[in-house]
Amino acid sequence: MTPPTPSDAALDRARTHVTASLSGQAPRPIVHGFFDEPTHTATFVVHDPESREAAVIDSVLGFDPAAGTLSYTAADQVIDYVRAENLTVAWILETHVHADHLSAAPYLQGKLGGRLAIGRGIVEVQETFGKLFNAGTAFASAGTEFDRLFEDGDRFALGGIKASVLHVPGHTPADLAYIIGDAAFVGDTLFMPDYGTARADFPGGDARLLFRSIRRLLALPDATRLFLCHDYKAPGRDSFVTETTVAAQRRDNVHVRDGTAEDDFVAMREARDRTLAAPRLIMPSIQVNMRGGRLPEPEANGTRYLKIPLTTGRG
Repeated sequence: MTPPTPSDAALDRARTHVTASLSGQAPRPIVHGFFDEPTHTATFVVHDPESREAAVIDSVLGFDPAAGTLSYTAADQVIDYVRAENLTVAWILETHVHADHLSAAPYLQGKLGGRLAIGRGIVEVQETFGKLFNAGTAFASAGTEFDRLFEDGDRFALGGIKASVLHVPGHTPADLAYIIGDAAFVGDTLFMPDYGTARADFPGGDARLLFRSIRRLLALPDATRLFLCHDYKAPGRDSFVTETTVAAQRRDNVHVRDGTAEDDFVAMREARDRTLAAPRLIMPSIQVNMRGGRLPEPEANGTRYLKIPLTTGRG
């Protein structure tokens, strides 16, 4: 995979969108966040204040693994907000295939409309995990569960607000950041400055690519608002926070502030990742999210099942 470079046309385009919004030449998007504490996940609704056209980013479907039950409470909060604000949902966006929560995208799409999108790297993720879960020949591994597969530098709009896409691999091969006006939705690449950065040890992850992707994001204007997919409350902080700025990250991020050498970051990240346990919901999340948030098809008895691959050891 070719590492992204901070001087490419896609990044220049993203900078232009941010600058136009910050200067008042284009509308500044309104962003409303919803935080799901059980999974530490932030879902965002972003909209153009003039046209009221909106996107929903990184939605959450509740899941109790012990009981095998689903909950739509978090998704219904998003629906209630969209309807109360009289918004029209144009896009339901995923920053990547999440390993820590199930996506509510199909449920939201059925209630609110909009096109479901993710990065083209989903194909690589589907090939990897389709084999792991023995998904069978009916699982195409071609990203067809999504309405659009974004490439680096692709453009779209919310009403009068221009938006673009940056491919930011490292956490997974398929991670994207959505730059909408002066707001950047960066998924799991970054956490709050006092907590650091995402892990890079999942299949297809790469700490060196993660560093270069983060530096690419931090080449956006200092005042760019960064909206994060997760927060875990760093030691000494009592509240969950999921919004920061490029300037704050460059100055204060404990893993990747300005002056951090790439090799030092890679050594730190790889050592830290070796100490981390697998996310609690990784098995159900990947199976559902690689299908665009859809559950596996029912089996002969009419029941849907999620699989857990077993590794047998000796002794």
